[in-house]
Amino acid sequence: MVVEKVDGVVFDAVVIGAGAAGLFCAAQLGQSGKRVVVVDNGKKAGRKILMSGGGRCNFTNMFVEPSAYISQNPHFCKSALARYTQWDFIELVSRYEIAYHEKTLGQLFCDDSAEQIVDMLLSECEEGAVAIRLRSEVLSVEQSATGFMVRTSSGDIEAGAVVVASGGLSMPGLGASPFGYKLAEQFGLKVLPTRAALVPFTLHKPLLETLQTLSGIAVPSIISSEEGTHFKENILFTHRGISGPAVLQLSSYWQPGEQVTLNLLPETDLASFLDAERQAHPNITLKNSLSKQLPKRLVECLQTLGMVPDVLLKQLNGPQQAKLIDDLTQWQIQPNGTEGYRTAEVTLGGVDTDELSSKTMESHKVPGLYFIGEVVDVTGWLGGYNFQWAWSSAWACAKAIAGR
Repeated sequence: MVVEKVDGVVFDAVVIGAGAAGLFCAAQLGQSGKRVVVVDNGKKAGRKILMSGGGRCNFTNMFVEPSAYISQNPHFCKSALARYTQWDFIELVSRYEIAYHEKTLGQLFCDDSAEQIVDMLLSECEEGAVAIRLRSEVLSVEQSATGFMVRTSSGDIEAGAVVVASGGLSMPGLGASPFGYKLAEQFGLKVLPTRAALVPFTLHKPLLETLQTLSGIAVPSIISSEEGTHFKENILFTHRGISGPAVLQLSSYWQPGEQVTLNLLPETDLASFLDAERQAHPNITLKNSLSKQLPKRLVECLQTLGMVPDVLLKQLNGPQQAKLIDDLTQWQIQPNGTEGYRTAEVTLGGVDTDELSSKTMESHKVPGLYFIGEVVDVTGWLGGYNFQWAWSSAWACAKAIAGR
């Protein structure tokens, strides 16, 4: 897209951040007749979109509902999600004839490439005559007679409204920074503590050294937190710990120092299976029998950890079987920590929702200052929920500014 000359023009809005929320908000504003400029310090627009979903962009989820979001105020996301839904965004994707498919659990991905979503957003911006300044660092934001003066490395911008869509701290390699939080604090808004979310767990050394040999093996499981939140999907063993969809989901609810509980056989009645196996094959080893249900290398590791007795099935007594069932369905692990922002998909915490209008995303304290997307204390589950929050919060913001 050609970057228009913007110096000397007073804009209706400057959008800080050319990610999902920023581009979508700018496009809606531009198409409503507002003069808009997007500012981003990166070389490319939509960098996080481009690498999301393995390069295919999990752009929304068919089952979006407020209960899939974590926030200090669980009600805050309801208005925006209800007013611009997953079906609205799916309609836009379909209008651009972008082929997509459902992977699992309502997760929608492009058939081809995430670039199609970025191209669509840029086309929408073009239709609204949105100016886009890339490689442009925001140096300061101050209130002015016209609203705001935004000083950037590529020139000053005057605007009636400022929309902060700068994202969180996840994936610093893609340009993530605490800019949005610092700006909120500059204007007196409360920012809640942040931490990495949708992120793999690391493990303490003795256990890690045993499980490292399983790197790359995935197992359908249920993982639970101490307070009872649980997710049923694959866990993936890695050379640093455990990952996979179930682990990433639970990481948003886990607190340092807590244990997690793994059920490695959520679909199996293990007692009935062992009884039937003992009757049919009394002379095979317990290890070989369990290898019919779990990857053999995993069973061998569990044996090394003392969780699977080295016996024939006919030798497995009642107390041993009860302990085995308990160990495999309630395996308690204490993570060492997480892999942090480097690999986290999103950031928990952020601008306190009590500081913002849930209908408009505008600051209660500073008229004309808006916060949308990941910078806000609203964090969705894995599977397209965070993109939908980007679209919905951006739409709510754009409608508010367009109606001013």
